[in-house]
Amino acid sequence: MYKRLFLTLIIFSQFILCQGNSLINDKDSLSFNPMIKYDFETNLDSLINLWYVKNAIKTDYNSFENDTVSVIPEFSDSVYIERLQNIPSIIDLSYNKIVRNYIHVYTKQRRESVGTMIGMADYYFPKIEEIFESYGIPTELKYLAIIESALNPRAVSRVGATGMWQFMYGTARMYDLTVNSFVDERRDPIKSAHAAALFMKDLYSMFNDWTLVIAAYNCGPGNVNKAIRRSGGKRDFWQIYYRLPRETRGYVPAYIAATYTFNYYKEHGLTPRFPEIPIATDTIMISDNLHLKQVSEVLDIPLKALRDLNPQYKQDIIPAKGGHHYPLTIPMEYVGKFIDQQNSIFAYKDSIFFNADNTIKNPQRSYYVPQAPTNRAKLIYTVKSGDNLGFISEWYHVRTSDIRYWNNIRGNMIRVGQKLNIYVPKGSSKKYADINKLSFEEKQLRIGKTSTRSEEIKTVPIDNNYVYYKVRYGDTLWEIAKKYSGVTENDIMKLNNITNGKSLKAGQHIKIKPKG
Repeated sequence: MYKRLFLTLIIFSQFILCQGNSLINDKDSLSFNPMIKYDFETNLDSLINLWYVKNAIKTDYNSFENDTVSVIPEFSDSVYIERLQNIPSIIDLSYNKIVRNYIHVYTKQRRESVGTMIGMADYYFPKIEEIFESYGIPTELKYLAIIESALNPRAVSRVGATGMWQFMYGTARMYDLTVNSFVDERRDPIKSAHAAALFMKDLYSMFNDWTLVIAAYNCGPGNVNKAIRRSGGKRDFWQIYYRLPRETRGYVPAYIAATYTFNYYKEHGLTPRFPEIPIATDTIMISDNLHLKQVSEVLDIPLKALRDLNPQYKQDIIPAKGGHHYPLTIPMEYVGKFIDQQNSIFAYKDSIFFNADNTIKNPQRSYYVPQAPTNRAKLIYTVKSGDNLGFISEWYHVRTSDIRYWNNIRGNMIRVGQKLNIYVPKGSSKKYADINKLSFEEKQLRIGKTSTRSEEIKTVPIDNNYVYYKVRYGDTLWEIAKKYSGVTENDIMKLNNITNGKSLKAGQHIKIKPKG
């Protein structure tokens, strides 16, 4: 327990996981930023694109027509306050204009999508409640999954947090979630819920306050402790509000609004949309290597359905060998067939997927393709000689991290001729459509930069023993060091008194001493 808690503190002191929605505020009021909806809407849209949601939504169309009436119910502040007070919860459900605006996001702006999420909750919430109850933590913390992922087990954030509970790699490993080339248990709704419960329990042992636990789940205990210290030891969320990271300030209000919405959706005329398949499922433990296609083709279950019911298997392979056992979730109606035909399933086309000794053949490719962002148009860019991710990100006005995610790129290595998926805002695709055909100089001039590569790295006559590099947007120390023979990241950091490689800023000049 203490070892896990100590290691968790180390991990969360090293990075900030601020996935929550952003707020803009001033000294006199707490105002609402519409950009807070970005991750929420993206996760909702990707949830709705899951096979079993698209193909198995049972909708009472008469009720649905009533749900789309032009007058959407809206209530006074006093009604919202009274309803929140009537929700049985040991977690403080305060009300203010931020909470009200989040309630409007759920109950007005994304009604149809939230209806689907409410239907999905019938499948996930009973499982989560049972797990949370076993750890002695409030079952109402299940609503955190609404804010984190919109109940989407495949949700992936811009910084790589994955799954329904949005675990980063290090924290996932600390809480015994397997993450390797074949399995990512951050996507497993059951195992990730156990990990989330343990993490929240550890956070509560630090803060002894569930509202602070919610805040710390978003931005890490280190940031909450800093806010407490800077507030003179105050330990109430609203008293340390302005000391918290900006992204985290909207997280607790969003949680309160989600709790309200799931308890009073009927009063707002919201209609749940229930997916049929995942509610009626069962789990079979697999003790030998198995490919989802073997199950799909023998039992005639759509492969996409199996993938969505088993999102933790990245390559369609269940690597259950050498004493490892992994779960396979299938529709309830197929459980008997699986048991009866188990030998046939494992033998079916086994030579295609596995070697003679039943080891896994090298997969040709993963089926998983990063989900396209909503409200963006797709363009293709072909990498040219001399290009790097920093250049490309500037030409298209996107983040280098986004390019990596859209194209399954780890690190910064790209090759000449490689085709990259680039997503730009809808309506602006014409602005970027010709970039792929322009010369380097033309692309640089278009963004107001110098027209030759040689001017990107230039010598400033301050000390002739050094060269001076002007940092561009998206640069990393590793990328810069590679441009100079014998130079390492540590060399650059020592020469420029840099203590944190992430502190580089575009336009900054750094001193470099090439070796040889």
